Amino acid sequence: MGYSWAMANLQALPREGTAMGIDIGGSGIKGAPVDLQTGELLKDRVRLPTPQPATPEAVAKTVAEVTRAFDWTGPLGCTVPAVVQHGVARSAANIDKSWIGTDVVKLVMKRSGAERVLAVNDADAAGFAEVAYGAARGRNGVVLVVTLGTGIGSALIVDGHLVPNTELGHLELDGSDAEKKAADSARERDDLSWKDWAKRLQRYFAHLEALFSPDLFVVGGGVSKKSEKFLPLLDLRAEIVPAALLNNAGIAGAALLAAGAA
Repeated sequence: MGYSWAMANLQALPREGTAMGIDIGGSGIKGAPVDLQTGELLKDRVRLPTPQPATPEAVAKTVAEVTRAFDWTGPLGCTVPAVVQHGVARSAANIDKSWIGTDVVKLVMKRSGAERVLAVNDADAAGFAEVAYGAARGRNGVVLVVTLGTGIGSALIVDGHLVPNTELGHLELDGSDAEKKAADSARERDDLSWKDWAKRLQRYFAHLEALFSPDLFVVGGGVSKKSEKFLPLLDLRAEIVPAALLNNAGIAGAALLAAGAA
């Protein structure tokens, strides 16, 4: 069964019971059953290396291994580092380019035996989880979740409704993709101090603010654990806070969205 984005409304999704989330990344595929009320993992997550090359068939087999570790056949949400439209991957980041055009839902259902599958962009899943369970819980209005890592991921949630596949790391900034200038990888590559990196982040977040006028920014990615080194240096109208769920956000968000898949 596929997914209708009209159902990506936090107020309409079931908040009782259990679903499983799997986060497909460039180096690892991890998953666990999730308590839909709290967003907490009900069992220790299982993590397996992402196969190389990370072709659709190879990754789907690994996803099936993770589900079998929990004897899982119920609702299953899978994050994909790609634009996902109606269950089909339209891009590929840190996975094999053969994913483009792949019906992720159909493939994962076939390999895993799950009764219901959702495929969702990885940043969208993590961002939705922050609104449901994390740093943006209980906040209305426009919430923009931005993950700073190898690239820049984004999730836009408006009054609990997810606007999918925003891909705001690819906005133009100083003549190139913003993520090439402002991602955490750019900080490391260019050996920037926190102050100098914050200058780049200021330009990026000010640009986002001009476009979307968010009520709240949430900043995720591994570097968010050091948020005190750079967030206080930013001057924005909107409040900006670090993400709360860290490595489990994608799993929790995918599970919650899968529970409402139709």
